[in-house]
Amino acid sequence: MALAGQGVLAIWNGISEEAEADFVAWHVREHIPERVAVPGFLRGRRYVAETGYPKYFNFYETETPETLLAPTYLERLNAPSDWTRRVVRHFQDTSRTVCAVALSVGQGDGGFIGALRFFARPDARDLPGCLEMAVAEPALQEPGIVAVHLLEGRPDTGGQTAEKALRDNPEEQACWILLVEATDRGPLDRLLAGSASRDALAGAGADFHDDGWGVYRLQYALSRDGLRGRRSGKTHCG
Repeated sequence: MALAGQGVLAIWNGISEEAEADFVAWHVREHIPERVAVPGFLRGRRYVAETGYPKYFNFYETETPETLLAPTYLERLNAPSDWTRRVVRHFQDTSRTVCAVALSVGQGDGGFIGALRFFARPDARDLPGCLEMAVAEPALQEPGIVAVHLLEGRPDTGGQTAEKALRDNPEEQACWILLVEATDRGPLDRLLAGSASRDALAGAGADFHDDGWGVYRLQYALSRDGLRGRRSGKTHCG
């Protein structure tokens, strides 16, 4: 379906082998619930690579891009838990981008997502409009393709935070991100070989990162409504 808000925080990361099990548990049991509880955060999702690099892709839907620069969120970034400190030190090849939603169409959520990071060529004009006509509209006519989203990267003006300091290398940022959701991998493979191929997108004004291309499978999703729904399981019988 269309994204829940007008802002997205898009993150790719690898993880060292010795810390991967800890990362997977931390992400589900602590980190995503903690983030979704921040005012203005609406939903978080984590994916694992079928093809592409780095191995993990996750993103948070927020009310606006400004949510990701608000004091309440920056306070969380500057007060990482002990578990966060232990895990984040093992992140590798991190890309983290604050985004504005430029386009979001479709109905429902897919179990697979095609994630493409790219630049706009200097001669590109109306990239969202071109991609809507060249990619989104044809894609949604294909069986198995359920949603298409285009995200525009924004400068991260949040400054250096305690969490950023835990990572050895500076975070990469994307200029544009195209996300295509599908029921399974087959429709994505066909789309990425056709109307959303590198050549086709280049014709609309895109210029690609060398490794900014992948198909990812959904592992976990949590919405703010789901977070509120965590209640005691007590029942009264008889």
